[in-house]
Amino acid sequence: MISWGIIGCGNVTELKSGPAFSKVADSRLVAVMRRNAALAEDYASRHKVPKFYTNADNLINDKEINAVYIATPPGSHAEYAIKVLEAGKPVYIEKPMALNYKECLRINETAEKFKLPVFVAYYRRTLPGFLKIRNLIEAGEIGKTRFANFQIFNYPSEDEKAGRLPWRVIPGISGAGHFFDLGAHQLDYLDFLFGPVRKVSSVVVNQANHYTAEDFVSASFLFSDNIVGTGIWSFSASHEAIRDNFEIVGDKGIIKTSAFTYEPIVLVNGNGRREYINERPESIQFYLIEQIVRALSGKGEVVSTGISAARTSWVMDEVVKEYYKK
Repeated sequence: MISWGIIGCGNVTELKSGPAFSKVADSRLVAVMRRNAALAEDYASRHKVPKFYTNADNLINDKEINAVYIATPPGSHAEYAIKVLEAGKPVYIEKPMALNYKECLRINETAEKFKLPVFVAYYRRTLPGFLKIRNLIEAGEIGKTRFANFQIFNYPSEDEKAGRLPWRVIPGISGAGHFFDLGAHQLDYLDFLFGPVRKVSSVVVNQANHYTAEDFVSASFLFSDNIVGTGIWSFSASHEAIRDNFEIVGDKGIIKTSAFTYEPIVLVNGNGRREYINERPESIQFYLIEQIVRALSGKGEVVSTGISAARTSWVMDEVVKEYYKK
């Protein structure tokens, strides 16, 4: 039985991840930690979790817990992950893996030292719809892949306009701006499809000046076989411009869907047009957590590890490095 503890029981754990730890076979959620005692107790009560803590060290050293999920903002991922590994326990980390690539390396070096696994919450690698896309490509449905393209356009929140900044646009906590939060999923999925990025080029600016982090990113990525990835991430566009587009183009067809809104997957090639459901489980991390539990029980491997996740952090760092030299 894998007995989990969660460090940081905030919004991401309410539905996306937290409930899955008790839904997966041979897995249970034993304790949660949050610095605010009232909020920690409330979470434990609502989710029927036996124990709660306000100190991470107490949770990490709880003898009943044999695996820990870190769901705090990225700024504390490395600190907590290293403590978990030093305590002799495997760790599952929210994405992005850490504040930057350098911190990812520290985590992985510690994991290697203690011979323990690190997993990261890039769950698209296990979702049926995104696996379907991979299968269509591998089956030759679009021929040879030429390029993939993302477009994420959104508008600034009223809090951002008023200077009440969410942690996701405070680089010291998040690593950069919204690009690190959303682009991480997309770039990791391209790594899953095409392997490691070989070259990065980018334009990164702040157009609206609501905060110091970037709010516009245009980037290109070169993979093996001269496959190219491109993306535009804008977080200061108009309401009318909102979009979430994802396309993979080959020499014999195209796959169209979305990265975050789970629109149907559309395949168009010489045989016509086909549409597939892009399934979104209630607890979206369920399949990845199930895979992790099986691996920790000696029954398989996990597709999202500290090694693969560190590659994604390297790519994001490369994208924004010139901007943060200012």
